Amino acid sequence: MNKRWRNAGLYALMVVILIFLATTVLDRQPQTTASWPYSQFIDKVEAGQVEKVNISADRSRAQVMTGDGQRVLVNLPPDPQLLNTLQTNSVDIAVSPTTEDSPWVRVLSTLLIPFLLLVVLFFVLRRAQSGPGSQAMNFGKSRARVQMEPQTQITFGDVAGIEQAKLELAEVVDFLKNADRFTAVGAKIPKGVLLVGPPGTGKTLLAKAVAGEAGVPFFSISGSEFVEMFVGVGASRVRDLFEQAKANAPCIVFIDEIDAVGRQRGAGLGGGNDEREQTLNQLLTEMDGFEGNTGIIIIAATNRPDVLDAALLRPGRFDRQVVVDRPDYAGRLEILNVHARGKTLSQDVDLEKIARRTPGFTGADLANLLNEAAILAARRNLTEVSMDEVNDAIDRVMAGPEKKDRVMSEKRKSLVAFHEAGHALVGALMPDYDPVQKISIIPRGQAGGLTWFTPSEDRMDSGLYSRSYLQNQMAVALGGRIAEELIFGEEEVTTGASNDLQQVARVARQMVTRFGMSDRLGPVALGRAQGGMFLGRDIMAERDFSEETAAAIDDEVRNLVDQAYRRAKSVLMENRSVLDTLAAMLVERETVDSEELQDLLATSDVKMATIA
Repeated sequence: MNKRWRNAGLYALMVVILIFLATTVLDRQPQTTASWPYSQFIDKVEAGQVEKVNISADRSRAQVMTGDGQRVLVNLPPDPQLLNTLQTNSVDIAVSPTTEDSPWVRVLSTLLIPFLLLVVLFFVLRRAQSGPGSQAMNFGKSRARVQMEPQTQITFGDVAGIEQAKLELAEVVDFLKNADRFTAVGAKIPKGVLLVGPPGTGKTLLAKAVAGEAGVPFFSISGSEFVEMFVGVGASRVRDLFEQAKANAPCIVFIDEIDAVGRQRGAGLGGGNDEREQTLNQLLTEMDGFEGNTGIIIIAATNRPDVLDAALLRPGRFDRQVVVDRPDYAGRLEILNVHARGKTLSQDVDLEKIARRTPGFTGADLANLLNEAAILAARRNLTEVSMDEVNDAIDRVMAGPEKKDRVMSEKRKSLVAFHEAGHALVGALMPDYDPVQKISIIPRGQAGGLTWFTPSEDRMDSGLYSRSYLQNQMAVALGGRIAEELIFGEEEVTTGASNDLQQVARVARQMVTRFGMSDRLGPVALGRAQGGMFLGRDIMAERDFSEETAAAIDDEVRNLVDQAYRRAKSVLMENRSVLDTLAAMLVERETVDSEELQDLLATSDVKMATIA
């Protein structure tokens, strides 16, 4: 506990004790052991059991002493015969004199408690406001964590898979350490670097590495810490942050999740948030205003660059925008080597195979993957993490944990087996499509069974998908539904293909409206994909075409879906025996991997699908 707060607590405790003692002295009254009603009191007097009566000055109460020494309190009514009764029964009578408190006693008793409360409040606030670590009543002070000699224990050697981004920041660190080499050719240090990328790709990790490498004061703060409910607090915190930074220049200021404070001004219904806009205006001024901020390098991170204000992104404030994207195969292999350092892996663990099985995984995903594998090994009482645990961890991360305790009837198991076999067989026999990785009928998450495909690395990195690939994708998605129809009949078709049908409809509509892959409508983009800022970009799409064009779009979507349906049905009907064999293997083993599927196809007379 902070020493100043501890002292304030001791002061408060002492004052509370004084209040208790003073209240006890002022309000103390003689204590009695019992009380009698007036009728009982008269009966005791007449019975000769009362020895002495002390009547109060206002004759409303009496303190009675019995023959055996007991003290009793009695409330007296206005009875004129009381004194005669007491005298008749030889009771000693005493009347308490009227006492008049002096003025200073009355003032003391009236003002003592409020005065003591004010003393307590004074000491508490004084202790709370003093000291560099206090936050009470210091709303306008910056909450940035300051490290004069950063000790993050993370260097660029701990950052893998994002070499280009690491190079950009390594130059910033090199500029801070060897500024003469750059200034000799007229180069100026970048004022700001904006790290942009999906969540989990290593933006904050890069900032920690910069802090560990730079050797200069490092300020770190989150964008949400600038904004409070009090107007002007955010701008005050920005000013205080840059005042501290200027006093310690050259230094680095890292703002994580800058989109919390740097969103576009004047956007949304009813205008923007005035407090956030004032904070943003102050941030713009401090980064590149009239005075400038020589010697301060701003590093910011966000996964929402589309919502940032244009004035914040311009050169002079953020000179560089570094994209920290999902790693490719080589990057994933480097990341796996980094995260495998502290884990006991068996000889059969092949990091290259893991890297190929995890396209699209970020650095955080890969770290979580190896951690899940280690947890599974510990749960199974193993001393090493084997490839089985890694494979189970990949399936767990991608689709959820297995539900082996769920009891499945033979009919349901057969239906799921034919459904997944339909997906796998159509995918395996389609030209230029992703290879099948694994087929399983073990329930995971919300799915009763799953078929994994290994996406092409080139397609994922480039984001370029051909028309034939999208047509194959729709056919593969329909393969499960068609397999159910062929084996069990149209009357027994289940709702298991609902997600597949949604995927097919989405791909077909995008081919027509976004990708210009419709023979009837031609290469035209129809419909605005994005609505107004902060109004729901995905659901507020605007329509810029007529009703006739909308009907034509629906017809083209239907034609594409029907074409994919016919191709998938043709493949399954021509390879019905292979479908039955694959489904039987799934019912027996529950899981079929890519090698077993390839062996089945190699030993069977299969017919490949025709090109659409």
